[in-house]
This record gives sequence, structure tokens and C-alpha cells, in this order.
Amino acid sequence: MSLFKKSANRPEPVFSFGESLAVLVVILCILGYLIIVRKQEPQAPLFIAFTFLAIYGRLRGFSWDTVMDGMRSGLRAGVDPLVIFLSIGVLIATWIFSGTIPTIMYFGFKIISVKFFLPTVFIVCTLVGVACGSSFTTVSTMGIAFIGIGATLKINPGLTAGVIVSGAFCGSNISPLSGTTNLAASVGKISIYEHIKALMITDIPAWAICVVLYTMLGLNSKKVSLTAVHQMMHGLANGFWISGWAMLPVVLLIVLAILQVPAIPSLGLGSLFAAALGWIHAPATSISTITKTIMMGYVSHTGDKTIDTLLSKGGIASMLTSLALIIFALALGGLLIKFNIIGAIIDHLSKSIMTPGRLTTAVAVTCIGVNVLVGEHYLAIILPGQSFLKSFDQLGLKRKYLTRILNDAGAAVNAIIPWSVSGVFIAGALQIDPLKFIPWAFFPFLVTILAIITGAFLKPTEKPAAHTEAAAA
Repeated sequence: MSLFKKSANRPEPVFSFGESLAVLVVILCILGYLIIVRKQEPQAPLFIAFTFLAIYGRLRGFSWDTVMDGMRSGLRAGVDPLVIFLSIGVLIATWIFSGTIPTIMYFGFKIISVKFFLPTVFIVCTLVGVACGSSFTTVSTMGIAFIGIGATLKINPGLTAGVIVSGAFCGSNISPLSGTTNLAASVGKISIYEHIKALMITDIPAWAICVVLYTMLGLNSKKVSLTAVHQMMHGLANGFWISGWAMLPVVLLIVLAILQVPAIPSLGLGSLFAAALGWIHAPATSISTITKTIMMGYVSHTGDKTIDTLLSKGGIASMLTSLALIIFALALGGLLIKFNIIGAIIDHLSKSIMTPGRLTTAVAVTCIGVNVLVGEHYLAIILPGQSFLKSFDQLGLKRKYLTRILNDAGAAVNAIIPWSVSGVFIAGALQIDPLKFIPWAFFPFLVTILAIITGAFLKPTEKPAAHTEAAAA
């Protein structure tokens, strides 16, 4: 077949399990070699992998229309995350302009000790994640403030970022306001509270282990001269509006989350409110300056190099590189789904594994695989959930055990994949290489391991037909 010749009307090919597995291995080799071994930025490797798969699919017999439709389908699935990325870029810039993030940093210096900095960050990020139901919002607000505090305390930025990620994703995982948590419950067709109750079995032990580990790491921190801390506080007080009023945007965002206002309008309202608050404090600021800040990010001019480096960020432009990465990742994932490569592997696994322990492991591995190959946490919940739901029913296992794995190995693991939606966002928001924070983000690793271990001890508690009959009713 010619690569460029338009194909006649005929059935498109079906990939076998072996061929699908071989294609995935080639793609993983391309990504692994270029990103991990050659230490390249993920954009080019993902583009190469996408192009390879598109050409292979065409040579294998898929029409160009099918190839393009697969790409578009993948991109459509990521429209919301892409807009959220841009909105959070605006939120970061306006929250610095309004003094919100500087205020969090200032008061953080007053109450946080070096020895207990890490566990405090983890606990606070968990609480904020539960309150607002969004790991992204937690990372882009409290996370930026804590990164600044940690840098002043001479703590490894990768370690600080890992703690922030662990807390943010733990809080989001068990929050009834979280989009991924509600999605997992809906895939299993169970109540959100039954789902969260099941999550507690794995998430609470993982949280407790994280507290212990981060406390031990914090106790080994070197002593820091308080002079640097006082200089930072002085610089913040002189360069920004430090006030309790500057915390109003945080309150607004939490209220909107409680009212279940979707993420995009919430971020937009939070940004506009912060911009208005900043203008009220500094009415001499022109509209053009504010719009430039929204586009290009806030630029700090305190004269303190550390502060100016930490708080010159945000804006729509700061997210464009991340958007390019996500677009290529979503396009690649769209082709993998359109060619049914992922579907062939999931079907093979779901048909051949019929014991609770192996089934749990298969779901977890599949969630991780979708995260690695597609990079989209919603699809990492939906695809394995829909594929393995029947297997859980056939074994007489409660669906809450399936939804727990979907949240733990689907949503949380997305944070530790460098080219995933979450991994790219974290790297952009905190301005850190993903490979530097991933080893310290203990929660996603622990909760996935615990989900697999608990699965090995599951026993059928219902008649195999119970869910089928309930669904029919």
C-alpha cells in the first residue's frame, strides 16, 4: 500500500494482542531512550512517537481520515485540562500581583520551623486539597509559596516539590469535591461516599507513612541561619502587599469549590477577583499593566534576587510550552485508542485474569499503563474502569474495590509521569524538572502499592449476578 494513496472503502485492520504489545514497546523505547537516557525535553520525543504511530497505522491499513480522527479525539478529551492550564497561569500571576502568594509566604516564615517544615507542608497541602478538591489549585497556590519558603530554608527544591505533590494529590483523592474522585465513583456506579470510604483503607495508611518519612527527612535538615529568613520577610513586606485581606482570593476559591462551581469558571473568577484586589491596593496600576501581567506573568522588582526569581512567574505565556507537550501526548493517546491498541491489551487482560489478587494487579497495571502512554488521568480512570467492571461483577467483588484502584493507580499516579497532564503542570507551575520531584513524591507510589496489596486479600462478598441484576433494575 502507498503511504500517500487514499485507501478504498474496506474494513480497517484489527491489531492482535501481540502486535499491540509490540507497538507499545517500540513507543516506550522511543520515549524512554530520548527522555530518560538522553535527557531530552518530552515534547520532541512525544512528537516522534506520535508521527511513528500515525505512519505505522497508515501502512497497516488505516485511512488518513481515521488517523486524523484519532488525533482529534485525543485532543477533544484534553480541552478542559488545556484551558485549566492557561487559567492557572493567569491565577498565579494575579495572585502574586494581589499579594496573596507573598502573604502566604510571609506568614509561613513566621509559623514554620525548619525541622518540621516538610511534614507541615504535607499536612497543609492535604487539607487544602480536601477543601478545594483540586490538586492543581493546591500546587499552583500553596505549592508556589512553599517552594519559596523551602528555597530560603536551603531545602532541596525537588524534595519540597515532592512533598507538595504528595499532599495535594492525597487531599484531592479523598475529597468529595474532586473531579477524579467523582469520576471514579460514577464509572463504578456507586455513591461518592461509599467510594471515599473504600479509599480510606489505602489512602490513610499511605498518608501516615508519608508523615513519618517526611518528618524523618526534616529532622535531618541542616541548621539554617535566621538572617536569610528575616531578609526574605523584609523583602516581601517592602515589595508586596502583606495583609490578611490579600487572603480573600483563597477564601473565594474554597467557597466556589464548596458550591461545586467547575474548575475553569472558578479559576477565572479567582483571577479576576485577585486582579481587582491588587488594583484597589495600587490604583495607579494601569489596565495595560494588568493585562500584560495576565499574558506574560508577574515580574517582581523588589531588588532581592531570590524574591525576584521566585515571584516572577505565571501568565498565559508561561504555560505555552506545557500546552505543546500535552497536545502531543493527547494526540498520541488518541491514536492508541483509535487503533484499539490499548483496547486489545485491556481485553486480553480482562479475559485471562479471574482471581481477586491478579485482577486487582491487572487493573492497577492498566491504569499505570494508560497514564504512561496517554498521559491523561481521566482516561486512566475511564478505560480500565469500563473494561474491568464486568470482571469484578463476575467474581462477586464489590465495585468500590475497583473504584479505589482507579483513583489510587489512575488519578494519583498521573502526578509521577513526566509527560502526563499532571506531571507537566506541576513542572510548569513549580518550575522544576519532573525527574527531580518524582522520587520524593511518596504518596502516589505508596497508595498504588497498598491498593495492590489489599487486592490480594479480597474475597468475593456478593453473588456474581448481584450487580448485573441491580444495573438491569
